[in-house]
Amino acid sequence: MTQVSEPSDYRRAVGAIMARGVEWEIDPTLDRVRDLVDVLGEPHRAYPVIHVAGTNGKTSTARLIEALLRERGLRTGLFTSPELTTLRERIAIDGEPIGEERFVAAYEDVLPFAQLVDGKHEARLSFFEVLTAMAYAAFADAPVEVAVVEAGMGGAWDATNVADGAVAVITPIGLDHTRYLGDTLEEIAAEKAGIIKPESVAVLAQQPVEAAEVLLRRVVETGAAAAREGVEYGVLSRDVAFGGQQLSIQGLHGVYDEIFLPLFGDHQASNAATALAAVEAFSSGAPSRGEHNLEAATRIAPGEDYFGGNEGQLDPALVRSGLAKSASPGRLEVARTGPTVLLDAAHNPAGMAATVNTVTESFGFTRLAGVLAIAADKDVAGVLDQLEPVVAELVVTRNSSPRSMPPEELAEIAGSVFGPERVHVEDRLDDAIDRAIGLAEETGEYRGAGVLITGSVVTAGDARILLRVEETR
Repeated sequence: MTQVSEPSDYRRAVGAIMARGVEWEIDPTLDRVRDLVDVLGEPHRAYPVIHVAGTNGKTSTARLIEALLRERGLRTGLFTSPELTTLRERIAIDGEPIGEERFVAAYEDVLPFAQLVDGKHEARLSFFEVLTAMAYAAFADAPVEVAVVEAGMGGAWDATNVADGAVAVITPIGLDHTRYLGDTLEEIAAEKAGIIKPESVAVLAQQPVEAAEVLLRRVVETGAAAAREGVEYGVLSRDVAFGGQQLSIQGLHGVYDEIFLPLFGDHQASNAATALAAVEAFSSGAPSRGEHNLEAATRIAPGEDYFGGNEGQLDPALVRSGLAKSASPGRLEVARTGPTVLLDAAHNPAGMAATVNTVTESFGFTRLAGVLAIAADKDVAGVLDQLEPVVAELVVTRNSSPRSMPPEELAEIAGSVFGPERVHVEDRLDDAIDRAIGLAEETGEYRGAGVLITGSVVTAGDARILLRVEETR
């Protein structure tokens, strides 16, 4: 029996996990994590899994899926990455991050088996492999009735892929993590497609043609069923509303009208449609308690497109209620007003383009100042190109990650895009935020002033702490 641990034990557990190596140093093998879950008794097979991969929107989509499942009365597990402020955010049960004591208990339960597996391999288990096993074990211990699992990076070789998802969700694919996943859309899509398993349902968000071809080839090869945004499901209409947007969605089993989504932008509307399709696909053949095989979880003819039918339509009232309660912290999150300060985790050109479009559509700023802290291995120039048309003044800085580009180096790149006179440098994020607020208010147009803090999940998380935004749910 695991003893109750003091809060200080939580800090020691986090330190021990982090000491296993940084998350972005990956080794393309599932051997170690598979050995670990095997000796743990295969906790990832104790419940059905909805697996989510992609380049942009996967965390938001995973959260929306989980919110809809929970609204239907299911006990849920949610595994996402990276965290905004605390490592335990990554493992949530019934919509709440596990507490410090439960996190420590999960780590202590896994640790002896991790040490056993460490001794069998040349390289010991990584940070992300241990955390993934902890999540699967915590979900089995709860127990949950369904787990929504976001891949960390890629898909085929991601540690989460020891599980066979009854539903595999692929959010929009773009060029990111090219050092690890390949430098073409086709290569990246092939890696993401690895989460699509035989007899599963692949829910595919709108994709570039090159990526779509690779994903559909994988669907055919595995005998999965495909549900495609823009074909089998999609957003029928959307209108900007106070605090979000009003949607009508064509699902796999019917039309859902009068949906209020408290998130901004057409990309979030698309994420909501994809989440709804994933829950429909899962729920049309959702296994009863104790029935966790793929055939029971899907019951769809393999190798066919998912045409659905009205018989499997979800209760529209529950859909409206579930999406209305949804949240995606750090994704164009309003952290304060007077002036309005937005936090956003966009970190690649495609993600920043969506952010810029949404800010333009949903917020009537007459003057917008930006704060940018971004990892050195990102397409920094591409991100800046997207920001330049809407940001009047840009403050460049660093976040708490060792990957953060030095402010002076970032300023040099930003100066070539914005012009040096529009770029300001601050070594600390708190000073950068204060500087940006002052720049936004320079015109005296109090109501029209805004600040966008962006460039990384770490940037958004650090800013949340500095601005004292309530803890992530």
